[in-house]
Amino acid sequence: MIRGFWRGWPGLMLCLPLVLFASLPAANAARLTLETVLEQADTAHPELDLAQARSDLAQAEAALAQSLNDFRVNLDASLRSGRNPVFNDQFHPDHQLRLNARKTLIDSGRQLAGSQAADLERQARDLQLLDARAQRRISLMARYFDVLLAEMRDAAETEALAVAYVNWDNAKDRQVLGQLAQWELVELESRFQDVLTRRNDVRRGLREKRMALGAAMNLPGMVLDDLVDPKLPGNERTLPGFDQLLTRVLAENPLLNAQKQLLAAARHRLAGARVENRPSVEFEAEAAAWSRDSSTRDDLRAGFNFSWPLWQGGRADARIGREQANFHALQAQHDQLQQDLRLALLAASEEIQYLRETARRSAEMNVSYRDQYLDKARAEYEMELKTNLGNSMAETQFAQIRKRAIEYHLALAWARLDALLGERQPGLAQVAASPAVEEKK
Repeated sequence: MIRGFWRGWPGLMLCLPLVLFASLPAANAARLTLETVLEQADTAHPELDLAQARSDLAQAEAALAQSLNDFRVNLDASLRSGRNPVFNDQFHPDHQLRLNARKTLIDSGRQLAGSQAADLERQARDLQLLDARAQRRISLMARYFDVLLAEMRDAAETEALAVAYVNWDNAKDRQVLGQLAQWELVELESRFQDVLTRRNDVRRGLREKRMALGAAMNLPGMVLDDLVDPKLPGNERTLPGFDQLLTRVLAENPLLNAQKQLLAAARHRLAGARVENRPSVEFEAEAAAWSRDSSTRDDLRAGFNFSWPLWQGGRADARIGREQANFHALQAQHDQLQQDLRLALLAASEEIQYLRETARRSAEMNVSYRDQYLDKARAEYEMELKTNLGNSMAETQFAQIRKRAIEYHLALAWARLDALLGERQPGLAQVAASPAVEEKK
C-alpha cells in the first residue's frame, strides 16, 4: 500500500517545476514590505484627492471671506456720443474715464461672522483630511494582509490537491485489483474535483487581491506579489480601559473635532444672517476725466456711503431659517457621530480582547494539536501503518493559516483603534520592528 502511495507522485512531480518556476521571484527584485506599502498612504489616490480637494476648497472660501471688506478698485471707461438742447440737439462726444475705490468700514459684523465661519470650516476639512489619510493606511494594511492570506491558502490548497490526487490515483490501481468498489473510486475522484475547484477559486481570488492591493497603492493594473510577512510587534501592546479610551476619543477623534468645528461655523453663519438687515458704512473715493464739461461732474471726490436695508421682503427670514436648519442638521450629525464612535470603540476594544484572549489561544492550541498529530502521522507512515501523512500536513498548514489570520485581524483592530484615538499614522506600531525592504536572493 505504501508503494502504491508513491506511484501517483511522478505525474505530480512533473508539474512541480512549473509551479516553482511561476512562484520564483525575479532575480534581485525588491521584496514588498508592509512598511513600504504604508508609505504610499500620503501619495496621490482618488479617495485622498477628494478629501484634499475639499480642504483646498475650504481654504479658498476662508480666503474669500476674509477679503470681502478689502478695498475694491474699479476702472470704468466709455466711448459714447449723445445730444441734448445745450448742444443744439447735435451729437457731441461724451467720453469718460473713472477710477473708483470703495471700502466697507462698518458692516455690523457680517464680514467677521462669515470669516470666522469659513476659517472654522477650513479647520474641519483639514481634520477630515487627516482621517482620510488614516483610513487609507488601514485600507492598505487590509489589502496587504488579504494578499498574504490568499497566498497561504493557495499553498495549502495546492498541497491538499496533491494529496487528493494521490489518493484518487492509488485508488485506480486498487480498483483494477478488485480491492475497491467503483463507487468508492468515483467518490475519491469527486473529492479531487472539489479540492481542485476550491484551489482554483482561491487562486482566482489571489489574483484579484493582488490587483486590489495595486489599486489601493494607485498602481491600477499592477499585480503585486512577493510580499514580506510582517512581524506585527504592536499586537502585544497593553490595551487601556474603555473609559480611558472613550475620554481620548471624545477629545482627540478628528472626525468628531471636525464636526464640532462645523457646528461652530454654523453658529457664526447664523449670527451673520441675523445682522443682514443692519446698516453698513463704506468709504468711497473717485477720480474721473470727462470729454464733456458739466457742473454736476467732479474730477475728484471722496465721501462715506450709509446703507440700511429697511425691508428685504422674506429674504432675511428665509436666510435665517436656512442657517438654523443647517445648524440643527449638523447638531444631529454630531450626536449621531458620538454614538457611532462609542460603538466603534467598543467593537474595536472587544475585538482586540477576544482575538488576544480567546481566538489566539484557540488557534495556538489547534496548531499544537495539528503538530502532534502530524508527528503521529509521520511515525505511522514510517511504520507503514497508514498513508494519511499528506492529509495531516495539509491540515497543519490550514491551522497555521488560521493562527496567522488572527494576528492580521488583531493588527487591523489596533489600527482602527489608533484611528479612533486620532493617531495620524495608525498601524505604525505594527511595522516599527518589521524588516526593511529586502533584496531577493
